[in-house]
Amino acid sequence: MYEWHKKIKIIINEIDKYIKNYNDEILTLRFISEKLGYSEFYTTRKFKEITGMKFKDYLRKRKLAFALKEVRDSNKSLLNIALDYGFSSHEVFTRSFKKTYGLTPTEYRKNPKPVVLRTKINPFDRYFLGLGEIGMIKSTDDIKIYFITIPKHKFLHIKNYESNGYWDFWQKQNLILGQDYETICGLLDSIKGKLDDNNGNEANCGSGQIMAYINDPAGRVCDWGIPRIECFGVRLPFDYKGEIPSQMFMIDIPCAEYIVFEHSAFDYEQENYSVEEKIEKAMANFDYNNSGYCIDTSKGRIMYFYYNPEQYFKYIRPVRKINKQN
Repeated sequence: MYEWHKKIKIIINEIDKYIKNYNDEILTLRFISEKLGYSEFYTTRKFKEITGMKFKDYLRKRKLAFALKEVRDSNKSLLNIALDYGFSSHEVFTRSFKKTYGLTPTEYRKNPKPVVLRTKINPFDRYFLGLGEIGMIKSTDDIKIYFITIPKHKFLHIKNYESNGYWDFWQKQNLILGQDYETICGLLDSIKGKLDDNNGNEANCGSGQIMAYINDPAGRVCDWGIPRIECFGVRLPFDYKGEIPSQMFMIDIPCAEYIVFEHSAFDYEQENYSVEEKIEKAMANFDYNNSGYCIDTSKGRIMYFYYNPEQYFKYIRPVRKINKQN
């Protein structure tokens, strides 16, 4: 099964590559199957087995996700966008767009409200597939530790008072109507202007989306003894005026100081567990007494958790300066 997870990853990456290059003619099940060396029947069966979707449905929805962002962000004609993404006509594109998002491309261009995009499937999602780390190659990169001041911003999110960890968070959220993983990630992916987005131009799972933990007496006590509420969302500019999805919350985060524990890019398949272990050890052993700071446990302070093996793995924890007179 692991080998097929790797093959499905190849398919998914090929799909996005050809969509972004407007190369729709080559993007067929036959081409993908021949590239892998399997029959169309076998490839599509394994694709659905691992992803839960038919190949043709995933392909159509990914095309629409990319097309939607061009409708939102460009001045290109709707006909040209339709043809670029493999739709035979403006009418076919409009019908498919409205069926998927509930409004026409013209209506969306005038009022780009949040909609649920088909985000990129990650066949190696450690939380949902339970694969963990494959191999035990230790990272030799050091953990970078530094203090930063983050300007005021907004945080749009869902939250769970009962969850304990990423896996448990989504297990519980997937039981709530309209707050499941695909719906929330799809909505957040469609929002323009995210502070952590990859230039705002890629329809890709995780783009600009982060876990966070808000200090709150009503939350669970975490490993550091701090009552917290687990959240998932996006950071937005403080002057953001866009529509807020009904199942989400928007809060203001004031300008404040944080400590960052960061690991650079790493091989997820080989190093995931060891990198997690390394960064957790760095946080546990950090000498706050000689830093002039301590962890800020006051209500409302927020900790961000960024996990993207292709870029970094980092915790951003709230701190405050130690009053030397006390």
